[in-house]
Amino acid sequence: MIDIKTDREIEIMREVCKIVAIAHEEIKKSLKVGMTTREIDEITERVFKEHGANPSCKGYPHGSKNPFPAATCISVNNEVIHGIPGERVLRDGDLVSIDIVADKNGFYGDATRSYVVGKGTPEAYEIIEAAEKSFWAGVKAAQPGNRISDISHAIQDSAEKRGYSVVREFQGHGIGKEMHEEPGIPNFGKPGKGPRIMPGMTLAIEPMINEGSPDIEILDDGWTVVTYDGKLSAHYENTVFIGRNGPEVLTIL
Repeated sequence: MIDIKTDREIEIMREVCKIVAIAHEEIKKSLKVGMTTREIDEITERVFKEHGANPSCKGYPHGSKNPFPAATCISVNNEVIHGIPGERVLRDGDLVSIDIVADKNGFYGDATRSYVVGKGTPEAYEIIEAAEKSFWAGVKAAQPGNRISDISHAIQDSAEKRGYSVVREFQGHGIGKEMHEEPGIPNFGKPGKGPRIMPGMTLAIEPMINEGSPDIEILDDGWTVVTYDGKLSAHYENTVFIGRNGPEVLTIL
C-alpha cells in the first residue's frame, strides 16, 4: 500500500531531508585525496548527531544476522552501492558514491551523491553527470497522473542515450515512515505501467548507472555491489515530494 503523506508529515520530512542535504554539503567540502572512507562516515554521524537525527543505515535491517555496520554507504569506482566504510584511503581520481539516510521524529530522508576525488578522468566526470541528468529526467516524469514506470522509462532513456547501462537488480522506492516503502521504482521499463503518481507521495528516485555492462555481483561481505566487468558506476538520488503542482526535491539545500 502506498502511503500518502499529510501536509504536517511533509513538514517533518522537510526537516530530516534538510539534515541529509547538510551532511552531503559537509562531506563535499571535506572530501580529499588521502582521507579514509571511515572519515567520511564520521562526518555523516557527526552532522546527524548535531541535528538530532539518527543514522538509519547503521544496524539495518534490525534483527539481521549481517546488519550494515556504518552510517554511510560509500562505494568507490566499480562499486555500485552499499560499500562499507573502513580504512580504505581515497586516491587521486577515485569516483566515490556516498549514500546517506537519516531519520528524525519518525520520518526518513535519503540522498546519494557521486564525486571525483582530486583531478579525475573525463570518463568519471561524464558518468557522474549522466547519473544526475538521468535523475532529473525521472523527476520531470514524476507528475501527478503519470505512472511510476514513466519515471523508470525516463531514467533508462536518459542514461542509454549517453551510452550507459542501468542497474536492474536494485531500484528506487517510496520513503516516509519507513526507509523503504511502496512503490518500487525501477530504473528501466516501458512507460505507462505501475501505480498512478499521486499528490502526497514521497519517492526516493535513484539512478544507478554503469559505464559498461549492467551486470553486477555482490561481494562476500554480503553488502558491497560491484560491476561485473570492473568498470565505473555512478549513483545519484534524492527524496522527492509529489505536490499538487508537480515534484519537489527535498534533499537539496
